[in-house]
Amino acid sequence: MFGLGSHKFDIAVYIANTPAMPEYQELTQVSALTSGEITAIGQACGNGWRKVFNVYAKLLHALPKEHFSYANLTSTWQQYRDKYLLQFNSRTALLFSPPCINSENKSLHVICGRTYAKQLINNGDLKAQLTWLDEEFAIDKKNRVIVCPYFDYRQLSNIKISRLVVMLTALRCEQ
Repeated sequence: MFGLGSHKFDIAVYIANTPAMPEYQELTQVSALTSGEITAIGQACGNGWRKVFNVYAKLLHALPKEHFSYANLTSTWQQYRDKYLLQFNSRTALLFSPPCINSENKSLHVICGRTYAKQLINNGDLKAQLTWLDEEFAIDKKNRVIVCPYFDYRQLSNIKISRLVVMLTALRCEQ
């Protein structure tokens, strides 16, 4: 398992690509970001990565405070992104490796994009029993896996973020 964030995560987002910077091409573990690193990635790698981080922060900040602690830390998603997202004790991860699912583990797993999810299934890298709810969302309740649109404003709009919030909250409450 390798990517960015906390190796002890409550929520992991899985994405097919890595930032096109040398320091992220050879990751072999989960590496916590430091203050300002999200901004540096956005500046070096462009708008696509800014969108990924923004959507991730918006999602976490939209989760209900009574079930998730992310929104309790700051008053806005922008502050959460800049001060906590993917940092050492954030309990969040953005992973570039296939999901390592253990039904005993209570972490929630979000796979960005139907195409990536199907690639993982076809390669034998995703051991989940997905139920497709429509063309964009799928769920495996037992293993706490959700497939959603890619973390981009057009693909994962605010309405779809709200839908994902409901799904994540339901999985958290079923634990």
